[in-house]
Amino acid sequence: MDIVYISDLQIETVIGIFDWEREVKQVVSLDIEMATDIRKAADTDDIQFAINYKAIAKRVIKFIQESDFFLVERMAEEVATLIIKEFSVTWLRLRVSKPGALRGSKDVGIIIERGAKASCP
Repeated sequence: MDIVYISDLQIETVIGIFDWEREVKQVVSLDIEMATDIRKAADTDDIQFAINYKAIAKRVIKFIQESDFFLVERMAEEVATLIIKEFSVTWLRLRVSKPGALRGSKDVGIIIERGAKASCP
């Protein structure tokens, strides 16, 4: 199994449970790891056999910018489901963080894994 990743994808969106958080956009940061087998893409040098991380990033950015989740937990679940369904990813690890959300901390967030590594091609 190989991993294609996107690191520190920063997106402005409405996120949070407090009234003031519903009034302003905040930055969320995503790290996305997706399982794949890169051998066919490497052998052919053809994007059709690779995970198109640019297409995934653009879709996730659009989805999150148009959302207004209360919890990062819900955001993480929705993003994971979107990637798995729309891009045929069989396993992913997703980290969603809110930089500056907790005084004295760089960031807070959640890490989830969805799908099965064993089912990767």
